[in-house]
Amino acid sequence: MTVALEAKAVLDEIGKVVVGRTRTVRLALAAVLAGGHVLLEDVPGLGKTLIARSLAQALSLEFRRLQCTPDLLPADVTGSFLYDPGSREFEFHQGPVFTGLLLADEINRTPPKTQSALLEAMQERQVTVEGRTFGLPRPFHVLATSNPVEYEGTYPLPEAQLDRFLVRLDIGYPPAAEEVEVLRRRIARQREETEVPPVLAQGRLAELQAELEQTTVDDDLLRYCVDLAVATRKHPSVEVGASPRGAQALVLVARALATLDGRSYVTPEDVKECAVAVLAHRLVMKPETWTSGVSGVQVVTELLGKVPGPPSS
Repeated sequence: MTVALEAKAVLDEIGKVVVGRTRTVRLALAAVLAGGHVLLEDVPGLGKTLIARSLAQALSLEFRRLQCTPDLLPADVTGSFLYDPGSREFEFHQGPVFTGLLLADEINRTPPKTQSALLEAMQERQVTVEGRTFGLPRPFHVLATSNPVEYEGTYPLPEAQLDRFLVRLDIGYPPAAEEVEVLRRRIARQREETEVPPVLAQGRLAELQAELEQTTVDDDLLRYCVDLAVATRKHPSVEVGASPRGAQALVLVARALATLDGRSYVTPEDVKECAVAVLAHRLVMKPETWTSGVSGVQVVTELLGKVPGPPSS
C-alpha cells in the first residue's frame, strides 16, 4: 500500500468520528508526517481533543493528555526524581511527555516556566531533569490546544514557543447540517466515547516519515517559499516576519501534502494550501494593527495573491 493510500485510510477512519473538518485533519496529519507539532487554536467544544485522540489512535501512537492549569509545574510535564526507600536511591519517574502524541490541553493556561519545559522536548526530542538528559520516544509529537478568546488567567505563548509548532490550525463552527450529523452519530453509538481503529501498524509512522524525505522540491519552489517568508518581513503591518525556520517549515509541510496526494514532487498549490497554517502564527504584528484588526492570517493571505509563484512548465 502506498503512502497516499495509507494516509487516505487514516483520514477516512478519522472522518467516521470527526464530522467535517477535512482540511484541519489533513493539515494536522501532514504536519505529523513532516515530523512536526500542531497547535489547535479555537473556542471550546469544537472537537480539538477529539481530533488529537483520533489521530493518535489511527496512527497507533501512545496517547497522553496533559491538562494545563495555572499551578502546573515543569516536573509535572517532564517527570522528576523520587526517593525509593527500598533501593535507597532516587529514581526517575517519567512525566506525560514520554509518549507518542502528547495533547497539551489549553496550553495558554499554564505559566511560562511550565510552557518552556516543553521547548526542549519539542525541539530536541529530549528532556533534562537535574542535569540528566532523557531521550523521548520516536516518533514524538505535541498537539496543543489554546483558547483565543479568554485572557483572564492565561499566559500567551511567546514567539519562541509558537515557532516550535509547525502549523497552527483553527476549526471554526460547523455548518448546521454537520452539527446535526454530530448529534445523529452520538445518538446512534449510544455512548459518549468514540474509538478509531488503528490504521497504521506499530512503527509504520516512522517509516512513512523516512519515506517523505524522498519527495523532491525544485529550486523554483524553494525560491517561492523563501520569497513568501521574505515578503512577510517587508509587510508594513508586520514588526517581525517569518524566520528561515518558517520557510523551511513551509517546504516540509508542502512536501507532506504532496505525499498525501500520491506525488513525489511538490507543486505551488501544495505551498499555497499550507502557507497560512505555517506562516501566520510566526508573524509579530505592529501594535497599531491591533486596533485595525489586521492579523497574520490576513497578511499571509494577501501575500499569496501578490508574491509571484514559479513559472509554469
